[in-house]
Amino acid sequence: MPSLGLKGIATCDGVGTGLLPVQAEQSSAETNLPDPCKLAIVAALEREVRPFVKDWRIVKREHEGRRFKFFERDSTVAVCGGIGAEAARRATEATFHFYRPPLIVSVGFAGALDPTLKVGNIFQPRFVINANDGSWVETSSGAGTLLTISGVAGVEQKAKYLKDYGAAAIDMEAAAVARAGQSHSIPFMAVKAISDEYNFDLPPMDGFVTPDGRFRTASFTAFIVIRPWLWVGTMRLARNSEKASRALCRLLDQYHVDAEKLQNSAPELHPTKVAFPQSTR
Repeated sequence: MPSLGLKGIATCDGVGTGLLPVQAEQSSAETNLPDPCKLAIVAALEREVRPFVKDWRIVKREHEGRRFKFFERDSTVAVCGGIGAEAARRATEATFHFYRPPLIVSVGFAGALDPTLKVGNIFQPRFVINANDGSWVETSSGAGTLLTISGVAGVEQKAKYLKDYGAAAIDMEAAAVARAGQSHSIPFMAVKAISDEYNFDLPPMDGFVTPDGRFRTASFTAFIVIRPWLWVGTMRLARNSEKASRALCRLLDQYHVDAEKLQNSAPELHPTKVAFPQSTR
């Protein structure tokens, strides 16, 4: 049964980088990876993983009428599909179509529900719950529970999620990536960096996410500029996000280096979807 657990927390101190010199942007219908893909990484926004992919080859591809920007290096591919479940699902499906990865990892920012999780902590859950339908996925990797929700949660809502689900953190994409991966029998993992703590109220951001998962930064900035009471919280969130991104990318650097090792452990990571026990909701 999914339950609160913090063994999946790490600060990622001392993890080295694996980035190589800049390569030109390309557009291609064929994969440019020199080796078969061993690891696929799905994030929501590029700013979450920018330090990790900033020197990687960029390849733009079209799938089911939508354009995706893939970052390629060695046997690893990354894609930033957008915010929310549907954007994550589309990105995962496109990644499978072009690369056929043996392992897919949902990465990005998460909000803490447990008070002991701090900004910049890395959370690798064993369970991912979909709050929309109560289904859950187990990866046999990491510890604790990540809850995937459909919108931005304030402090009161976070407390309710902690009480109702016993989850340690929340995100908006991992359950969709897991489900898409499971439909293709792809092993799944989730790696999240805490960007807002349990008692931090996020600025009103839901209204600035487009139906295809893009964040309307210019419109959000214009909204914030004329509301000075939101300035402090918004600037704090920006600092927190930068710290979370650095921590996440240090770990992803190591994942990239150890892609073959992760692939070899893939048989132990196949997700199992079951109905969430009603008595615990």
